[in-house]
Amino acid sequence: MSLFVWPEASRDFVSLTDASQVSGSPRDYYLFRGAEILLRFDENDQLEPVPDDDPLIDKLDQEKTHYLGELAGRHVFASEISNTGIEEKTLGLRALFGRIDRLTFNVASRAVQVLNWHQSHQFCGRCGGRNIPHERDRAMVCRDCRLHVYPRLSPSIIVLVHHEDEVLLARNHRFPEGMYSTLAGFVEPGETIEQTVHREVFEEVGLQVSPPQFMGSQSWPFPDSLMLGFHAEYAGGDILCQEDEIADAQWFPLGDLPAIPGKMAISRWLIDSYLSLRGIPIQDS
Repeated sequence: MSLFVWPEASRDFVSLTDASQVSGSPRDYYLFRGAEILLRFDENDQLEPVPDDDPLIDKLDQEKTHYLGELAGRHVFASEISNTGIEEKTLGLRALFGRIDRLTFNVASRAVQVLNWHQSHQFCGRCGGRNIPHERDRAMVCRDCRLHVYPRLSPSIIVLVHHEDEVLLARNHRFPEGMYSTLAGFVEPGETIEQTVHREVFEEVGLQVSPPQFMGSQSWPFPDSLMLGFHAEYAGGDILCQEDEIADAQWFPLGDLPAIPGKMAISRWLIDSYLSLRGIPIQDS
């Protein structure tokens, strides 16, 4: 059994946490106002970070600036700009999904998750004391009870249910009209990933599936998910939609699919990989 290999460009990005040994240039900064990233585009209309020689960088609050890692020989940082009086336009990362290249999205995704974690853990959740940054690790430490809090991820599954030359696709109530996608849901305490697949499929559409096959993963920064992607073969049952979650779910022939997510989404990767396995041409858009 082989895993489907996603076309990830982000292997070039070396994720690091300890900035104590980082000095000098060159540096790049992804700047955020709240959860919105500052928009600067290059000559190819691609989002680009702010370089260290920009006057804007001198205004940054170092306590709200975080080291992310190294990319193409440049050190990459994320920082909040909420109190700097900057007039430049910002936009939520979700609105840029599919409009910027995968590598930029992955780095910006890491940036917004680190910033969100830092903003949300200024005080200790156990005793209420003030948190301070760990001197070396990516962690917040309570000055009173010394509780260490590291960035948390919320694991979730996303699964393409298939049966020969048909796939099951569903519409969430929040989806654009006519858009269908794969099923997804969060892992519950005490569950294995495989148990989550079986439970979510049964809860959302009333179907049983065979043991799922892991295909790959994607960071999903809305706000802190890690999407674990699977294929799972239909094993029984009739479609019964979870009314408060699923607006519609249907079996679709592989040659006649509805509107589906764009190619940067793991849901689309799961669909495309199954099309490839069945020898069906993959849609360009």
